[in-house]
Amino acid sequence: MLTRDRLVRFAVLTGIVLLAAAARLVPHPPNVTPIAALALFGGAHFANRWVGLGVSLVALLLGDLVIGFHAMVPFVYGGFAAIGVLGFGLRANRSMGRVAGATVAGSLLFFLVTNFGMWWLFDTYPPTASGLWACYVAGLPYLANSLAGNAVYVGVLFGGVALLKRGVPSLQLDSATAPA
Repeated sequence: MLTRDRLVRFAVLTGIVLLAAAARLVPHPPNVTPIAALALFGGAHFANRWVGLGVSLVALLLGDLVIGFHAMVPFVYGGFAAIGVLGFGLRANRSMGRVAGATVAGSLLFFLVTNFGMWWLFDTYPPTASGLWACYVAGLPYLANSLAGNAVYVGVLFGGVALLKRGVPSLQLDSATAPA
């Protein structure tokens, strides 16, 4: 049964998700969006792992309905889903060091998956190991943007919830007992 506290927690977390999703639609530098942070946050905070994975993918879908779809969708969505799975590892312990490590790991994982997709799908680089390497080297500025953006958004999401927990007792519920 859903208690008032659980409903409040779900409403606050859902509001955070919607704000992060809306931030994707405002002008931003390449690869500086809140979606990776949202994926990590969802995996760490929602009791239902499917909901935790789904929040970032729904945010992507809503944004893509406005921005448009592209050939890289399977790699982009797969990369963000993998970051959500990394968030599962933070469910029991969301220390600053663990969150920072997961942020860096998620950024690197997304970089590896999406640049592989770029190399695989398009004729920009030769279909050789050196072509793949060239694709990764060319993507390094995007990785730097992702790392910076993810650090800021992860800090806002995880730090914001930590601050909110002080004033909203309903947020004190751990992810194992929370709804959704």
